[in-house]
Amino acid sequence: MGMSLGGDDDAPMSNINTTPLVDVMLVLLIIFLITVPVVVESVPVKLPDTRFAPARTKPEDVSLSVRSGANGTCEVFWNLTRVNSQSLSDRAVKKLKSEIDRQGGPQTPGLLLPEVHIRGDVNTPYRCIGGVIYTMQEAGFAKVGFISEPPPGPAAADEQGEQ
Repeated sequence: MGMSLGGDDDAPMSNINTTPLVDVMLVLLIIFLITVPVVVESVPVKLPDTRFAPARTKPEDVSLSVRSGANGTCEVFWNLTRVNSQSLSDRAVKKLKSEIDRQGGPQTPGLLLPEVHIRGDVNTPYRCIGGVIYTMQEAGFAKVGFISEPPPGPAAADEQGEQ
């Protein structure tokens, strides 16, 4: 509330009452001070320091390629042989069993199980790759990894030269 003491009543008043503006700003400041620490909370995760680590493939590892086929179907290849979901499961169980038997049986200390390396096409839907991961885990494979192509650049070329 402003009070005019004398002066010309017909002249426009040029003073602005800033009290409501300050009140709103203080309320917003208090709201932000309370809500920002809740939003900033995150889960601590230690990320690897390397950009690209070349895969060390062992002969007993399984190499799968997954791509999208015609009419939205999923095409899965075991090495270069196309397989359906049932034969993928059967081959995976047979491969794991033969590898365990080769190393001396399931009670062998230090048993080294083979890994699954999946190459997924960029345009492949997740359901195709997810189905392959699920099938291989159901067969008993514990380690499932993805093969990717590193981005072109000097860092990738330097690390490939170290091999």
